[in-house]
Amino acid sequence: MDKLKGKIVIACDKYKGNLTVMQVCTIIKNAIMNITKDIEIIVSPMADGGEGIVSTLVESYKGRYVEFEVTGSTGKKVKSSFGLIENGNTAVIEMSSASGLWLVKPQDRNPLYTTTYGTGELIKKALEIGAKRIIIGIGGSATNDAGIGAARALGVKFYDKNKNMLSGFGKDLARIESICVSDLDSLVNGAEIFVACDVDNPLYGPNGAAFVYGPQKGADVETVKMLDEGLRNFAGVVKRDLKKDVGGLKGAGAAGGLGAGLVTFLNAELKSGTDIIIQVTHLEDKIKDADLVITGEGAMDNQTFYGKSAYGVAMLAKKYNIPVITVNGSVNIDYDKIEKQKQNLFAGNFDTVTRDMCLEDAIKNGKDLLYFMSKEIAKFYVSIISKSR
Repeated sequence: MDKLKGKIVIACDKYKGNLTVMQVCTIIKNAIMNITKDIEIIVSPMADGGEGIVSTLVESYKGRYVEFEVTGSTGKKVKSSFGLIENGNTAVIEMSSASGLWLVKPQDRNPLYTTTYGTGELIKKALEIGAKRIIIGIGGSATNDAGIGAARALGVKFYDKNKNMLSGFGKDLARIESICVSDLDSLVNGAEIFVACDVDNPLYGPNGAAFVYGPQKGADVETVKMLDEGLRNFAGVVKRDLKKDVGGLKGAGAAGGLGAGLVTFLNAELKSGTDIIIQVTHLEDKIKDADLVITGEGAMDNQTFYGKSAYGVAMLAKKYNIPVITVNGSVNIDYDKIEKQKQNLFAGNFDTVTRDMCLEDAIKNGKDLLYFMSKEIAKFYVSIISKSR
């Protein structure tokens, strides 16, 4: 039999709580190869910038991890790490590995007394070992300090009205009277810094960092008000002294205002996490001559159509009129609430979980279920392209 013509790009996300991104992509690839070895298959793992961005890129690029102790969000030392890819030129950081909510016991959560200092230490370490580009995922924070803790770790100084230096906790925001950036680590100037930010909350106000995210970090009503006032004060001092207006910047309120702090002090660029992954992995070059793109995630629902990785992949494929299908753990879409234009981005959405299966069985048999579904899809695909030859 002559070789089939065809190229498939597999650009899936992880199945959270079950399969890693590389497991998902590899299982689908192996299932297709079981049907035919005559089709070119390109694997390009995806992530949306949240949890898993480090492991996704490190695994994809065969990078390495750098592990060391940093200052946790409550001020105590914690073990943390970040990834290095592209021969060490690019560092990938998840702020939650140093300043994450998961590191703080529920009874100890209070964003007045948490700091992003440890995130700053991760950035500083990455710069010191030679990274020229840094990608930072900022989901899952325990903090509401507008990134002043991270800035402190990099040499920025904050003073109150009595010229006392502030430590960089959430409670310090309202006391900031002046900011000194003369000792900011000089390595920052030679680095390109991207922040994976998938929310558009402003820094303060009803939709800002304190009011929207403060309660889940342990803030009561009064604390939320105090933090919001502090964020307003921070933005005011930054505008007056540093001539930067971050108060109304979309995404400035991400991770308790860390988005604003990284823009202010590191000239970082806030971007969709999916867009960052697409750029870094050169996905456009991989799919522009493909015949089919396969993407997917653990649970596909209406949120997928509003910035998740599968949506980003589909939007890119649309540019080249390439059909896209999704292979997911589950699909639960209310199509009545999704615009037809968005629905039409996908040629088909498949799930591996049967309706009478409990979650425990789905997780236990996740690999086999994914392999079986992918194999059935491959059979259909091969039959179609065979007839079209």
